[in-house]
Parts: sequence; structure tokens; C-alpha cells
Amino acid sequence: MKKSYTFLFILLLILGCDDNLNIDPTDAITKETLLEDPDNLDRLLIAAYALAGKRHAGEFQTVSELLANEGILAYRGTFAEFFQFDRKQVIPTNGFLRGIWADGYSAINLCNIVLENLELIEDLVQKAQLEGEAKFIRGLLYFEMARYFALPYEAGDNNSQPGLPIVFDAVTEVGQITYPSRNSLGEVYAQVIADLIGASKLLPPDTDFRADRYAALALLARVYLQQGNYAAARDAADNVLRNGGHALAPDLASTFNNDVDGIEDVIAWQITSQDGDNRYNDLWATLDFGGRSTTADVTVEPGFFDLFSALDDRASFFYSGNGTTVSSKWQGQFVNVPFIRIAEMHLIRAESNFREGTALGLAPEDDINALRARSNAAPIQGVSLQDILQERQRELAFEGHRFHDAKRLRETIGGFAYDAPNLVMPIPQDDIDTNPNLVQNPGYTN
Repeated sequence: MKKSYTFLFILLLILGCDDNLNIDPTDAITKETLLEDPDNLDRLLIAAYALAGKRHAGEFQTVSELLANEGILAYRGTFAEFFQFDRKQVIPTNGFLRGIWADGYSAINLCNIVLENLELIEDLVQKAQLEGEAKFIRGLLYFEMARYFALPYEAGDNNSQPGLPIVFDAVTEVGQITYPSRNSLGEVYAQVIADLIGASKLLPPDTDFRADRYAALALLARVYLQQGNYAAARDAADNVLRNGGHALAPDLASTFNNDVDGIEDVIAWQITSQDGDNRYNDLWATLDFGGRSTTADVTVEPGFFDLFSALDDRASFFYSGNGTTVSSKWQGQFVNVPFIRIAEMHLIRAESNFREGTALGLAPEDDINALRARSNAAPIQGVSLQDILQERQRELAFEGHRFHDAKRLRETIGGFAYDAPNLVMPIPQDDIDTNPNLVQNPGYTN
């Protein structure tokens, strides 16, 4: 899936321009003109993509990596909020959490506006595409937010713990604003799956700039894995691997820092000098590559390399940052940011096949060794579950998976149990203060 944001789109839902100015902005839509042009629905989706990409092009992932950090990373930057994540001492006024929540629900609202007004579209193919994209983005946001702001999903449980407010009604003016309470986590996951299944049925198999069928199926595989629904995760990942038209890049250098989507990118956020914000590059690269400092804000410590015991290109995919070790995955300021790579589908299929005692597509050993061959690492004979999980850590390092993997595997993080209050992010204080129906997470003051 490729996305290109070629203009700044601003939806004026509530506040209008000063009437005395008498200027009609060419890059904005007011609530009065919103539904006069069916093409506005497409523009709303571009805005939703932009809001989602603003947080998922490195910021969401950096939060995950720092929350999971047990000494393999060092945060050397100046943002106090990121120190909170690293120390597992997050407070409800954390500005980055506020941005994640606010932008997430803003994008969800844009998707809801599209879904409520599909009757404006006469072309059935275009209508299906817009509906599928809106459901894809909404499902993505509910899932990623739920993994931070709710207690972990427990396989085999009804998951009645508080999740997120599920909002379907579009808001375009003040009078429509409501104050929803939190749905259960089980209900949130059910909605995520419904949205992504719906998207996978509506979207075409390939598009140049939009979500396609295999983007939805790849995200479904990730969702099912988080749930512990290994048979469904296996099937979705296998579908993407067999039919999605993607393959492993020939080497690590070809996998990252591309200014167009590579063959391995199932979903990638496109960043240009005009559009988007590559937060990975801001935080994980040195000044020489467009980062914020000479050392990089987030650096890799010696403990990470304990994952490697023999030749492996992934153990040397680093560079020096003024006395620090910095990942070479994020060396381009205006390049695409992978969100789901085909390598992740190999790992999901391998783990799910192993747990289910099956060999759909490939045997687990073959999936793992395909990744190892790409990195010039020796093949593993008789692969174990531990081999698969360690390969996941090596391959997906610094891409935002470690925190969520530790929680689904019920591992301790920094001495805290996987379901400890310190590892569940607080609902932003602004929203607690504004919405009397929101209940704060355990361990934080409501």
C-alpha cells in the first residue's frame, strides 16, 4: 500500500474563519460545504491517513520500544515524556499520549463521516473502495490504541476490562458532541476484526496509493496474533504471503530507507519534504542523517547484541553516532516508513503453524530460515518456539513490537508483571476532565 499526501487538508468542524476576512481557503472544507461535493469524502480519507501516519510513522513504535526497554536501549533526548516511557512512570498529562489519543479519535471521526455519507458516491467501485479504506483506518486505530490504553487481551477470556469508547456517529458541529464511556476490550477487538474483515472484502487486491485487500489481511494477522488466535493469524498471514505480491527484499539495505515502497512493504507511510513527519528519523538517527542530535535520541546498548551468537547481518546493521551505536534502519528523513513488512508475515505464520502443529504454506523452520538466509545467518535445524520468538526479536527490532509481544507472552518488563498498571497507559487527563463518563485506568488518579 502506498500513500502520498500532496496537500495539507484541514477540516473545519467547529471553528470557522473570521467573517471580516472574507477569504475562502482553498485547502479547507467547512461543515456547510462538506457534503456538496462527493470528492470531499476522498479528501477526508486523505486527512485520516495523514493523522494516522503522523503518529504511526515512528512515534507509536518509539513509545513501545521504550516501554519494553530493559537496558538494550538508551534514551538520550530532551523530551521528558519519553523518559517516562523508558522508566515505566507515565503520568496522565503526558503530551505524547494526549496526541496519540486526540489524533486517533480525530481520524476515526473522519472515517465515520465518510461511512455515514457513502450514498453521495454513485460509482459502486469507488464507493466500495472508500468504505473499505475508512474501515481499514478505523480498525487500525482502535487496535493500536487499545494495546496501549487497556489491560492486555487475555486469550480464552471474555475480556470485560475497560477498552476504548467505540464511536460510530460522525461529529461535524458542536451540538453533535457526546461523552461516550469505555466499551469493554472484548467489544473493541470485535469491532476491529469486523472493520478489517469488511475492508478485506471491499478493497481491491492492489492499489497504487491506498490500502488494499492484503494490507487489511496483514493487519488482521497482527490482531489475531495479539489475541492468541493462532489458526486465524496463520491463515491471514499465509494469504498475504501467497497472494499479496510481496516478497523479502534481497538484503537489509534494500529493506529500509526507500523513497518508494519496496517489494517487502505491505504497508508503508510515505514521507516527503512536503508531507508527513518521519518520527523514526527524528528520534533514532543522528544529526548527519536528519535526526535531532549528534548521538541520536534513542541509541542501542551492548545488551541487544546478546541476541546474536554467530554471523548475522542484522548484528552489524548499525553505525556510530559520536560514541553511540545507532540503528541503520532509520537513516532517511524523507523516505517511506514501513508499518507492516512481509518479514512479519513470515514470523506470524511460523509461530502460528508451530503452535497449531501445522505447516500451512511452509513449515515453521522454512519460514524462519528464509529470514536468516536474507541476513546471511546459518539455518536452524529443528526450530523451537524459543527460536521463533528470538528470531522475531532480531528481525523486528526497534519497529515497535517488543512491548506488545512481551504482554501477549505474559513476560515481565522491567520487573513489572505484563498486566501491571505501570504497563497500561493512562487515559489523557484532558479527556478525563472533559468527559465525565470516562473511567481512568488502575493506578492513576481519576
